[in-house]
Amino acid sequence: MSRSALVENVMAMLEDAGFLVSDRCAIRPKSFDIAARRGEDVLLLKILGNIDAFDAQTGGEMRRLGTYLNATPIVIGLRTRDEELKPGVVYFRHGVPVLSPDTAMDLFVEEVPPLIYAAPGGLYVNIDSEILADVREDRDWSLGRLAKELGVSRRTVSKYEDGMDASVEVAAELEDLFDAPLTSPVSVLDGAEEVRDDEPTPEDPDVAPEDEPIVTVFTRIGFEVHPTDRAPFKSVNESEDQHEQVLAGHSAFTETAEKRARIMSSVGEVTRTRSVYVVDELRRESVDGTALIEKDEMDDIQDAVDLRDLIMERGEDPEEVA
Repeated sequence: MSRSALVENVMAMLEDAGFLVSDRCAIRPKSFDIAARRGEDVLLLKILGNIDAFDAQTGGEMRRLGTYLNATPIVIGLRTRDEELKPGVVYFRHGVPVLSPDTAMDLFVEEVPPLIYAAPGGLYVNIDSEILADVREDRDWSLGRLAKELGVSRRTVSKYEDGMDASVEVAAELEDLFDAPLTSPVSVLDGAEEVRDDEPTPEDPDVAPEDEPIVTVFTRIGFEVHPTDRAPFKSVNESEDQHEQVLAGHSAFTETAEKRARIMSSVGEVTRTRSVYVVDELRRESVDGTALIEKDEMDDIQDAVDLRDLIMERGEDPEEVA
């Protein structure tokens, strides 16, 4: 299957599952392909045939964007260099959960979360430590007795009851011994924080010199600016009270800039953010709801209310300026 067909299939699957799905981000470089929202669940998805193409820089950007936009970054892929991705298993690349299309279908359409995750050394599951301790005590087994049945040390059994995860094989043996479900799902929509590697999220990239005047304005009127590397927008700007977010871009108004502004509007609808594109010369007032503002106009903006009013005024009129 081509990557383009895979992206289309994932978009259709999410729409069938009741998600609002953004336009595809078809401009390179790009840290994510689509954004999607269902209720309060917001996803940023990268879709790949071979997940080995997912690099650390892209992973870092997706995790930063997930933090800023209160979204879960996810990769959906078919295979690694060595094997097909197994259904029902959560993998990880650079701190981002990775699912096969079948696993994504189960999670988003059937609402059946995965129970297994891959980590160095094999496949593992979350053991519900409280249930394990309860069923062991109900059976009147000591830690030593259970350890002997499993062929592990008493200390290992104690760690299971303290919350340590178990291999798939051990978990299956435990459930056979006690004839009870002991595993809990992987919380993918929370970023699978309970099982993924504890990789620190990289710091924001530096601001490009040509964007520094725009950053200065956003900072002056009370926004915290988060620059991006590979997103269709150059920054996520968050007001000091954290009640308003603005996606911002900046360049001459070219055909590529128009495409970026269109994608920003679509992503903004999904993530519930406003979007603005700063241009050198104003030829029209908006692109699909992304307000266009001339660079010189930015200097006249006094506060966040001025910016909001200008975005709302421009965003309502897509016609070209006479």
